[in-house]
Amino acid sequence: MMSQIRLELLEALGELSEQFPEVRLGQLVNNLATLAKGPQVEAIWDVEDKELLEAAKQQLAVFRSRDSAMV
Repeated sequence: MMSQIRLELLEALGELSEQFPEVRLGQLVNNLATLAKGPQVEAIWDVEDKELLEAAKQQLAVFRSRDSAMV
């Protein structure tokens, strides 16, 4: 059975994909790994689902605040 964290991460990835349909999934995951772990070559291998989820939530919060400021 899939963990709750992974389910939330996949949902967040879906939301980010809607925000940026031109960004490939691999790019999106790599960007989140870099946000979570810093600009390290091994970030993509070392990042945990929970860390990716937190990075995705940060990104979504930035976009939501930006969108609400435009209204």
